[in-house]
Amino acid sequence: MKEKVKNTLKNLDDVAEVFSAHFREHEARLYLLAYRLTKSDQLAKDIVQEVFMKLWQQMDNIDEIKDMEAWLYRLTENKVIDFLRKAAADNRLKEAIWHNLQDITNDSTLYLEAKGCNAIIQRAIDQLPSQRKIIYRLNREKGLNYNEIATNLQISRHTVKNQLSCALTFLRKALKQTATFF
Repeated sequence: MKEKVKNTLKNLDDVAEVFSAHFREHEARLYLLAYRLTKSDQLAKDIVQEVFMKLWQQMDNIDEIKDMEAWLYRLTENKVIDFLRKAAADNRLKEAIWHNLQDITNDSTLYLEAKGCNAIIQRAIDQLPSQRKIIYRLNREKGLNYNEIATNLQISRHTVKNQLSCALTFLRKALKQTATFF
């Protein structure tokens, strides 16, 4: 009898560990998805909680879930849809949701524009000479200052400053030429 209780407790620990791993891996992204769709911190948290409650209920059959990430995202989307259906009965919530959907559309447009600009900038960065490109990336992408870059590359601080200045001048010109096409 004691052995059976020990095995049951060990199995519960294993199940809790698997559940915790999935929670840690997916919780933040599921929250962001729910928040983007509802524009409500509390609703997003409630939806994510319901999703993980459903996962906990399915822990005995977890091996049957082929793609955990897809399953969790689909469940989150379904929970959001359920919320939106309930909200459809309330005119005040309809107005708020409509306003939030307009914001999402605007955010999507801005995202696509930013993605296009980023691609243009990346192409311009790729045209920089190799050392200048390295210095630019260390400064802009890694956040290193002139002294840190100079130390890492074993060059003078003045060289770093000049190379970064040349890189920025080149990028500005490249962006101005591209901007004339828009």
